[in-house]
Amino acid sequence: MRRDSVTHCLAVLKLHDFQLAFLALLNLAGLKPASRWEKPLTKELRGELEALGLAVRVVKRVVLSGRELEETLFAGDAERLAIYAARFEGRVVDKSAATQRFEGDFFGYPLCCVEAFIRQPYIENGLARDDQAILFHWACPGCRATEKLLGEYRELHDALMEIDDPSMI
Repeated sequence: MRRDSVTHCLAVLKLHDFQLAFLALLNLAGLKPASRWEKPLTKELRGELEALGLAVRVVKRVVLSGRELEETLFAGDAERLAIYAARFEGRVVDKSAATQRFEGDFFGYPLCCVEAFIRQPYIENGLARDDQAILFHWACPGCRATEKLLGEYRELHDALMEIDDPSMI
């Protein structure tokens, strides 16, 4: 895909929601093997993700109240999404340690952070608020893996901030 096409797709996604565009960019860069979007996604935005070469799949789950929840997953590999769907399609959302471990691995979170979150969610980690805000996992205290990821995430985050309105591309 041409660079201007990628930039255009990211600009359209960013116009809708910066976090959605950022997740897509992290997937494209290989920093996340898959992503989950829990807000409504229009056909247009799904098309933009697909135009970036990402496989997209909707998985329906149920919260404890019985309400259905749609999760839109995207990744560079459709088989990866099939694995998630086979495990969770139509099932109740749970926060068990086994589920958190599976999801942590699936979405590319550092294992040490997943384990720390299972033991004590949202433990003080010493990260600056703006650093924690660009992550999609809660970092464990002193995490070296997150320190490395932060540099790469920050570089892409800043690059995405520079992308203009899609009508200007």
